[in-house]
Amino acid sequence: MTYGEKIIHFLTGLSLDVPLPEGIEVMNPYLRPEVREGVKAFYTQYYPDEAPRTFLLGINPGRFGAGITGISFTDPIRLEKECGIPNPFDKKQEISSVFIYDMIRAYGGPEIFYGDFYITAVCPLGFVKDGRNLNYYDLKELQEAVTPFIVETLQAQLDFGANRERAYCVGEGKNFKFLKKLNDKHHFFQDLLPLPHPRFVMQYRYRKREEYIRMYLEQLDGKR
Repeated sequence: MTYGEKIIHFLTGLSLDVPLPEGIEVMNPYLRPEVREGVKAFYTQYYPDEAPRTFLLGINPGRFGAGITGISFTDPIRLEKECGIPNPFDKKQEISSVFIYDMIRAYGGPEIFYGDFYITAVCPLGFVKDGRNLNYYDLKELQEAVTPFIVETLQAQLDFGANRERAYCVGEGKNFKFLKKLNDKHHFFQDLLPLPHPRFVMQYRYRKREEYIRMYLEQLDGKR
């Protein structure tokens, strides 16, 4: 199987069947046929080989990015305009996706970037409470409930072909703290480095976004 075929099989087979705190719902975009179709097109196009990739791990899918397209940090606009994959989703932008694809363009474009990297999430399924995004770490009870799922799915993705020497955590705060603790216990990667989360950059450091893109490129170049 190619790298892309392994990802497609993994994503379209995801399910989370554990008791969750009251009022929290799982967001699984991969149950929708149009998402599965887009996921198949994307990973077939950009992962047609068996070469290992370096992991970038975000938090979990949000309602306006991966929660719509099924592809990490990729909103419907970027999926069509940057990746060349037409899709039926409402063309609304997600600011984290804007930053990531500005960075990818600076790296050399999607074909080159995805030839080197695999972007996924610490928790590959998202959560909603009262109609709003919920991160896996926002509630202690939720984090504890999904930790075995996180460990299982991360181990499964390593088998795609991972650069085990180094990985990057997208998010320098709670996401990095949790993932580092998990990595210290399970030894997924020899080295785990944090990167500023794109949402933080776009909301609070927008005027310095080019500096953050250069920071990303300098860090990611270290994987070579």
